Order: sequence, then C-alpha cells, then structure tokens
Amino acid sequence: MAIAPMSGVTDEAFRLMFLKYGKPSVFWTEFVSAQGLFHSRGKVFCLKILEHSPKEKPIVAQLFGSAPSDFEKAASLMQELGFDGVDINMGCPDRAIEKQGAGAALIKNVNLAKEIIRATLRGAQGKQKRIPVSVKTRLGYNKIEIENWIKPILEEKIAVLTVHFRTKKELYFSKAHWEVAKEIVALRDKISPKTLLLGNGDVKSLLQAEKLIKETGLDGIIVGRAVVGDVWFFSGKKPSLQERLDVIVEHAELLSSLGGHFESMKKHFHAYTKGFRGAKELRENLMKVKNVEEVKKEIGNFLK
Repeated sequence: MAIAPMSGVTDEAFRLMFLKYGKPSVFWTEFVSAQGLFHSRGKVFCLKILEHSPKEKPIVAQLFGSAPSDFEKAASLMQELGFDGVDINMGCPDRAIEKQGAGAALIKNVNLAKEIIRATLRGAQGKQKRIPVSVKTRLGYNKIEIENWIKPILEEKIAVLTVHFRTKKELYFSKAHWEVAKEIVALRDKISPKTLLLGNGDVKSLLQAEKLIKETGLDGIIVGRAVVGDVWFFSGKKPSLQERLDVIVEHAELLSSLGGHFESMKKHFHAYTKGFRGAKELRENLMKVKNVEEVKKEIGNFLK
C-alpha cells in the first residue's frame, strides 16, 4: 500500500505527516524533470523537490522526460542521493509534460519508452549496489492497449509496474477499468513474473484496496486523491474533530519549517475541512491565510 506520486501534493511535509500518523509501505516523491536535474536553472528547483528525511524509507524518486541519456544520468544521481528506487512517469496527461514528449506521450512511442527504461536500468546499476527501476503508466492513450503498450513495458523486466486503470484520454473522470486487472496480472505472470504489479484509480478506502488486491491478484495498490486530507488513511483510524484541526496546524507548521511554499497548503486546507459542521466557513477562512500564525488564529476562532 502506498501513496501515488502527485505533483504539488506529495512533498516532504506531506510525506512526514504520513510517517507519523499512518506509514505506507513505500514513499514516492513528486516527479522531477530528468533533464532539469542537469540544467543550470532547473537543478536547484528539482533537488529541492527531491529533499527527504532519512526516516522516509523506502523512498522512490519519480522522474519524467523524453531523453534516454538524461534518465541514465539521473538514475545514477538518485543512487547518490540515497533513494531506494527510480520510477519513470509514463502516464502524466498534463499538456505541458506531453509537449516535451514525456509522461503519457510515451504511450505513443513504444520504442522510445523502451530505450528510456534500458537507459535508466544502466544508470541504476551503481558501483556498489543496484536500485530497482519501475514505471507508472496508464492503460493506453485513446483506448485500452494491453497488447501494444503494457506488454512491451513488461518485456523490459522492470522491478515494478504501476498501472492507473484509465487511458490518457479519460484523464481522471471516467470509472477506472479494474475489470482488466486480472488480464494484466496473467500477462505479467507469463512475461515477467518477478515484476510487481500495482494498481491505481478510484480507490477510496483501505478496505476497498485490500478487497481489490484479493480479487485481482495484484501485488499492491497505490492511492491518490483519497489520501489528501486523511493522514490516518493507512492506519484505519477515524480522527476526532479536534485531532483533525490539530493536524491542520501541524501540517502548516511543518511545511513552513521545511521552507515550502505556503500557498501549496491551500489544497490541503480544502481537503482537511470536509464532513463536519462549520467546515465550509472554516475552509473559506483558511483559504485567505498567509502564514502559520493566521492558521492558528482561524482554528482558534472556529473552536470558540
């Protein structure tokens, strides 16, 4: 069980909150540009995103890009930075990412996708140890393409394949196609039995995740949107209102102490403030705050 890498969400502060309240089996970073890591202007930004605590173990760095040579160098760097694995993003549907020939655009370029995997595997070898290489992707571009897309990826014998059970065209709106999970598991068993298969899409609870693993034969589930605003997701705990309010302050304090952009807390405020009396008013007020002290003030006013 793990948290799906989400740009602008799964930063170090977010991950540390889960480390305290309900640790997943593995952590993923937000994605960074493999090219940007070696660019004079992008390097500082990318390395900031990759900052992590020694306590966040195991942790996998996710990369995006379209040049095999960048991935080979980046994978080697991930070893130096202490990561336990390298994940290649081959599913992001964002237009800006696709324009670079990266993310979901690679679904339309199987040969390049395979070259990138091989280059990453070379870079991940290391002088002393080898770190595993994984891929996160979707079922296809405009339609489900198990034979023409999922199969070629499995042929590269990667350590882990995470499948978001939607196509690129479907984005995040249609129902996830969990009905094809067993077919992909059978294909994996035939082509690359040592590759772990993880599923992603529409999972809203720990119970649902466990049920899907049992029904499909997948090795695990990674959860995206459902964990935002619920740092207790993996513990199964149902927090009291006071605990939820305390966590809002704690998360904001942690983000600020790590030098994060305070504006990024707004999406978390929105997620934390749901399902209780007065939540809408508190949410609206928190959207206007500019620092931790103002967060504390709004929570204090709410409690009064």
